Amino acid sequence: MAHDLSSLAALAERAADAARAETLPRFRRVGVEIKADGSPVTEADRAAEEAIRRVLREGDPEAAILGEELGAEGDTRRGAAWVIDPIDGTIAFSRGIPLFSTLIARLEDGVPVLGLIDLPALGERTVGWRGGGVRRNGEPVRCSTATDPRFALVSHGDAFCFERVGEKEAFVRMARELPLFRGYTDGFGHAQVLSGAVDAMVDLDLNPWDAAATQVLVPEAGGRCETIAYPEIGKVGLVIGAPAIVGALVAMLHRKPSG
Repeated sequence: MAHDLSSLAALAERAADAARAETLPRFRRVGVEIKADGSPVTEADRAAEEAIRRVLREGDPEAAILGEELGAEGDTRRGAAWVIDPIDGTIAFSRGIPLFSTLIARLEDGVPVLGLIDLPALGERTVGWRGGGVRRNGEPVRCSTATDPRFALVSHGDAFCFERVGEKEAFVRMARELPLFRGYTDGFGHAQVLSGAVDAMVDLDLNPWDAAATQVLVPEAGGRCETIAYPEIGKVGLVIGAPAIVGALVAMLHRKPSG
């Protein structure tokens, strides 16, 4: 299995390279549209997803694919599947902020077993798989081991995402009680948790393509990953990072992780 996942990680990296070839030439040179759900999208999102799909189909033709922009090909709940977000952080991308990412995850029967977070504009790529650890640009990385929330650097997603899942009070409490509570959002924030630069992160109101890579990478990097389900809206939330800090953050939330 480890050898198979190593080979699949190489395939995911080739797909990320193909995405970079579409996103970087368009960075700060592309217009923005608004989708029906109110979120932004650009020509680069679609081109990058098409490029990722081409590489994955060629290298793993039997696997299903689910992507943010182009939907599902096959059954992603059973057997092998890839889940992709060509540009996570389209708001950043569309505003010329270089903190956007590409997310690619491999699932087996709906469970993430391999993850990749690519930061094209920063030249940083984090990849790992079950039993294989996590590396950033080839060097091993580990989550923080911080234990005291008073000194922990804690990141969060957008405030409106807390409100959408009924956690506005938790956001206010965290902002009041955590001295270093900062908005390093999207896959960029997740990557900082994996390297230990950020001690923990609360990221709510996520789609499957936002969460899947992180769900396997955090445990492999020695951290704790708690998933909170919101079945009524088809979303999930993640609390990730140093185990002790994650525990303190979960205690502040109204809804708790399932299982």
